[in-house]
Amino acid sequence: MERRDFIKNGAFTAAGLTILPTGSLFASSDNAKVRLGYIGVGARGMSHISEGALRDDVEIVAICDTQESSLKVCRSFLAKKGKPAPTEYTGGVDAYKKLIERKDIDAVIIATPWQFHRDQAVDAMKAGKYVGCEVIAGLTVQDHWDIVNTSEKTGMPYMTLENVCYRRDVMAALNMVRQGLFGELIHLEGGYQHNLRNVLFNNGKDYYGGGVEYGPKALSEAQWRTQFNIDQDGDLYPTHGVGPLMQYADINRGNRFTSLVSFSSKAKGLAAYVEEMSPGHPNAKINYKNGDVTTTMINCANGETVMLSHDTHLPRPYSIGFRVQGTKGLWMDVNKSVYIDHKSKKDDVWDPAKEWFDKYDHPLWKKYETEAVGAGHGGMDWFVFNAFIQSVKQKKQTPIDVYDSVTMSVITPLSTKSLKEGNMPQKFPDFTKGKWKDRKNTFALDDSGF
Repeated sequence: MERRDFIKNGAFTAAGLTILPTGSLFASSDNAKVRLGYIGVGARGMSHISEGALRDDVEIVAICDTQESSLKVCRSFLAKKGKPAPTEYTGGVDAYKKLIERKDIDAVIIATPWQFHRDQAVDAMKAGKYVGCEVIAGLTVQDHWDIVNTSEKTGMPYMTLENVCYRRDVMAALNMVRQGLFGELIHLEGGYQHNLRNVLFNNGKDYYGGGVEYGPKALSEAQWRTQFNIDQDGDLYPTHGVGPLMQYADINRGNRFTSLVSFSSKAKGLAAYVEEMSPGHPNAKINYKNGDVTTTMINCANGETVMLSHDTHLPRPYSIGFRVQGTKGLWMDVNKSVYIDHKSKKDDVWDPAKEWFDKYDHPLWKKYETEAVGAGHGGMDWFVFNAFIQSVKQKKQTPIDVYDSVTMSVITPLSTKSLKEGNMPQKFPDFTKGKWKDRKNTFALDDSGF
């Protein structure tokens, strides 16, 4: 496959920033199948397995996991779907290296704990595979540079599988931004505001809740994710909020993040939860370092400000907390409202967001709504998976490219460093090495599937 011209030649350009008709940017796909290898088939990995199993243009060639329980679930699922049994790789954290050696695999999906993402992605790109990786990309700033440098050197695309970029209201708002409804953008907000207490602790029998164990005594994410909240203070999960905001503000495409500063509250929520669930349990006495609410402010080269919130340890309904505000109006997702100056029904009175989003529904959702029915996270899992598969099929750059991926992810180590240094501002790396000035935004410009 001739893939090496993607990054060496910089990003490919598009005709503009408006929504365009089908086929204006990408060539039509052929009938070839994408041969996938999966590294990690736990709860999140199985979501991607289920998406792959539904498609005629995907062949699940191989799977890798260190836990027999996960392999067993995957094995049973694919058998029930009438799919051929993929080759299994297990036995240790390096088992994936045998998988990526295979010449009959075009791309890998990585859905393992965060601490493994950097090595697995770098090794896969060196082996000539497209990489679709769950968040986050790496643990250190250097990890992120390693991913960029490897992608540039090998010519292999890397895509963070950030599904919220494809959420229906998010894409409708993107359509509105591109059509100038909000005017010139001034301020953006987003975050990860989600009660994760039953994700971080369980009873060792169920994936979610039922107990207050973590680590070896627990299942799924509680085996590894909780430890990050014990050891590290910072925005541990920035991509859900910032991924869509980057598209609105053309980050890495005529704009970029320049600096960041973070503030973190005291950490009381997790210990209080454990004590409530199991009074006197030793896990209630742990000194959890990650503050219950972490707030990060980011400056942009073009003058916009961005605010992110990480809020996962306290009782609260789920919300990303999007706010898109410009010189002509704004959208706020918490109260599901839009206000457009001189166009809303009443002066200084909110309109229901649904009225605007129905009118400006993105062409991707209009075209593929039926296919996305039943997919995870309200259908957006179908869109992000489809975008990755179409990129591999057509030998194209991924719509969320390596620069986008590391930019949204590196906020975690930068936020941690800011907090360690007493809320000191941090310079934001320019992973594009200046190319951001001339690159054009190509994300979801039409209904082609990208």
